[in-house]
Amino acid sequence: MQLQLPEPSIDAMSASRSLQTLIADDIEHNSGWIPFARFMELALYAPGLGYYSGGAAKLGKDGDFTTAPEITPLFGETLAHVAAELMAESAPQIIEFGAGTGKLAHDILTELSAMGVPIHGYSIVELSGELRERQKHALRDFPQVTWLDQFPPAFSGVAIGNEVLDAMPVHMVVKTAHGWNERGIGLEHGEFVYRDRPCEPSLIEQIPQADALPVGYLTEVHPIALGFIKSLSGMLCAGHQDAGRGGAAILIDYGFPAHEYYLPQRAQGTLMCHYRHHAHGDPFYLPGLQDITAHVDFTAIARAAIEGGLDVAGYMNQAAFLLDAGIGDLLLRTPPADKLRYLPQANAVQKLTSPAEMGELFKVLVVGKNVQLPARFDRNDRSHRL
Repeated sequence: MQLQLPEPSIDAMSASRSLQTLIADDIEHNSGWIPFARFMELALYAPGLGYYSGGAAKLGKDGDFTTAPEITPLFGETLAHVAAELMAESAPQIIEFGAGTGKLAHDILTELSAMGVPIHGYSIVELSGELRERQKHALRDFPQVTWLDQFPPAFSGVAIGNEVLDAMPVHMVVKTAHGWNERGIGLEHGEFVYRDRPCEPSLIEQIPQADALPVGYLTEVHPIALGFIKSLSGMLCAGHQDAGRGGAAILIDYGFPAHEYYLPQRAQGTLMCHYRHHAHGDPFYLPGLQDITAHVDFTAIARAAIEGGLDVAGYMNQAAFLLDAGIGDLLLRTPPADKLRYLPQANAVQKLTSPAEMGELFKVLVVGKNVQLPARFDRNDRSHRL
């Protein structure tokens, strides 16, 4: 089926063709087949050409999708209040993974300053050179911000990952009458095509009751995201061991616990592409010019954190987290009578918290070492459903 999407510029189309050639060469150098995760990695992160490493606008009205920090500063301001409470239990520093335009960091730091909460350091781990430059411009007034290329060996404080896990490459697997295959990418007449081959048993370990799923069932598994959580756990555990201080990670993304992720009716997986605010399911469309994501299996993420030595401090939908964190009180700092200022902010809060918008699909998982969420979060905690 031909997709009816906005036409890219000549330069953008040329960059996409260069990336397609790079991916095709990689396939040929690997005997005609690469895992889908490798295709997704190159499409998103190939130096200078991938979606996140090239120069195209990703976020906001001129980009391909909009994230919560781009919708309203109230999102970051609310996170700042939670971070302040968690830093009081650990250390006055924050590390953010994949900071986008820098808007979330800007809003958190601005609110912490207004609260009079000291913060000794705000580190950003960012793979995209283009986004890093945008962040440096957005955060030029905050000297405590530094950029890192990788995890520090040890860290105490608060780690934040907003829509980071969904952008990590996933492997695709499909059930056949003879067992599970891994779905990869090959070439046919110069075009990308799906090709399946028997998969490593370790890929299926993430799927509960995999044997009960029907033949033809297609889904994603997330070993790269689980590796990220392993590194995150090691960093927080080392911080606790070295300094005697705890640490917490706030992970916000769209996804489900495993018993909802691998439902029989979700037989075509959760892979989604975003191009110019259009969502569709074809990852081969203009590689490098569109985002490719998959929903997060929060059960697998939580289990990896526990295996890494962390505790699950809380798991809830985004609406419950933001409301319990006080976003309503922060909204009311603008008087409702001031309709020109209040109504846009109220509409933004509605988008973040409505079950029909981002409130239910997006979840918040908080894991940590020697820290706890304030008691007001207990009433909506769904950790038992993981």
